[in-house]
Amino acid sequence: MTELPALITAFTTMFIIIDPPGLAPVFIALTQGMSAAQRRVIAIRACIISAVLMIVFLLMGEAVLGFIGISMDAFRIAGGILLFLTALDMLFQKRQARREENAAEGQAEHEDDPSVFPLALPLIVGPGAITTIILLAGEATGAADVAAIVGVLLAVLLIVLLAFLAAPAIERALGKTGLNIVTRVLGMLLAALAVQFVLDGLRGFGIGG
Repeated sequence: MTELPALITAFTTMFIIIDPPGLAPVFIALTQGMSAAQRRVIAIRACIISAVLMIVFLLMGEAVLGFIGISMDAFRIAGGILLFLTALDMLFQKRQARREENAAEGQAEHEDDPSVFPLALPLIVGPGAITTIILLAGEATGAADVAAIVGVLLAVLLIVLLAFLAAPAIERALGKTGLNIVTRVLGMLLAALAVQFVLDGLRGFGIGG
């Protein structure tokens, strides 16, 4: 996991799953009417909470699976299928519509501070992100690998933070059509990565060589 290609793959997977460009419009909707200072505080708080949640799943996710009696290879296959479904949602624009619906519900219940819900959970640390983190944890062979994964997660969250802070400019620059194109391209890449997870899991069971 400390090799550069593995780190690039991990970063790409997490970036696609979390989709910072796709979160930017949702952040704008949740913080509409707030001052720049209020938006900045909410963005930072949401990313800090997300980082804590990710590290918890990274350190304890595999232990929970072992307690239940689920092997990592089985989880890789299940996770790959889940990621593939997420990719389909992105390709057909269902994911963004659902995010906006969740954001609207969360705003109604947490009008003053959306940083915990729905921003941190489930918009940033959603089922796809949790699945990917546990899969990455299963590939770690030592403390150095875990540290490398933490670095990858923090790097992605830094991009999320920058996307939140630059959300108005991103929205103006890309426009609705641009955001749709970016989401579909990321969906294609995620579909390919999901298939790779399934193949890795099948190989763990001796299927496919």
